[in-house]
Amino acid sequence: MPDLRFFDVGARIGLDQVAALTFASVGKAEGFVSGCAPLSAAGKGKASYFSDRRYLLNLQKTHAEYVFVCSADVDNVPPHSIPLVTASPQASWSRLAARLYTPKVHDGSQAIHPTARIEDGVSLGVGVVVGQNVEIGRGSRIEAYTVIGPGCTIGRDCLIGAHSTIYCALIGDRVHLSSGVRIGEAGFGVSGDKLGLIDVPQLGRVILQDDVSIGAGTCVDRGAFDDTVIGEATKIDNMVQIAHNVKIGRNVIVAAHSGLSGSVQIGDGAMFGGRAGVIDHIEIGEGAKVAAGAIVFKNVPPGQMWSGFPAKPSRQFLRESAWLAKAASSKDKG
Repeated sequence: MPDLRFFDVGARIGLDQVAALTFASVGKAEGFVSGCAPLSAAGKGKASYFSDRRYLLNLQKTHAEYVFVCSADVDNVPPHSIPLVTASPQASWSRLAARLYTPKVHDGSQAIHPTARIEDGVSLGVGVVVGQNVEIGRGSRIEAYTVIGPGCTIGRDCLIGAHSTIYCALIGDRVHLSSGVRIGEAGFGVSGDKLGLIDVPQLGRVILQDDVSIGAGTCVDRGAFDDTVIGEATKIDNMVQIAHNVKIGRNVIVAAHSGLSGSVQIGDGAMFGGRAGVIDHIEIGEGAKVAAGAIVFKNVPPGQMWSGFPAKPSRQFLRESAWLAKAASSKDKG
């Protein structure tokens, strides 16, 4: 269930309306959909979807009452779930989720909403906007023209730089965000059906633990359904992209212009050089190092250093580079 501090939930929807909205066939089934959830978390009244064979076991074990599936996968739907047959399961689920869940917006004409709870000793710069039910801890400083969306919490002794925006976020103590940081914007999820492309609703949160520092212009997207989490004392440079559902451990360093794709998991103490990149669903082990400019396509074991494109253990990369340079030099002399 999305965090109700950040999302409004619509009324339940009858299956006939679901069919019209999502282009799905519901057969003779009757009932109501009250929410959306992943296969692993859904239950009674909830709708999920299956579109990736990697998650076949999740489908077979799901407790979702309704599941959007292609016709070829109907037989894999458990008997207690009702299949909603569609050519584009993710797009159908997205249309339903967008109807049921809406991100909260600033309510009212006052820049500082009267329901915000701001402790003594908080400094608010000119033009700051604070949404309903926001909580800001003692000793924190919010600099000019920053926007803090409804329901967000910011701990004590934090510094939030000018022109930053914070949505769908829970922020710990002593967190430092430089100017122009974007926290909690929608992650990049796209699906499509016969009407064209559709954004997949991003219904998760961002959690920044104590003592995190994030540089200017960096973006940390909220989760698609789970949370994006940055662990204690992690330090992130300017102009870094952290995608939805990324989990970063404690004391991690990420240098400028790096990009971490969706659902990447990073162990404590890992380090990333400038312009490093990681594709989605990759695991970077505890204490691992990814060299500047490396692009990671495979899991990196704990403690290893990887380099190159595609990234590989640095010693292997250096040996191959030296051999290639020697071979090219020999060919030129010949």
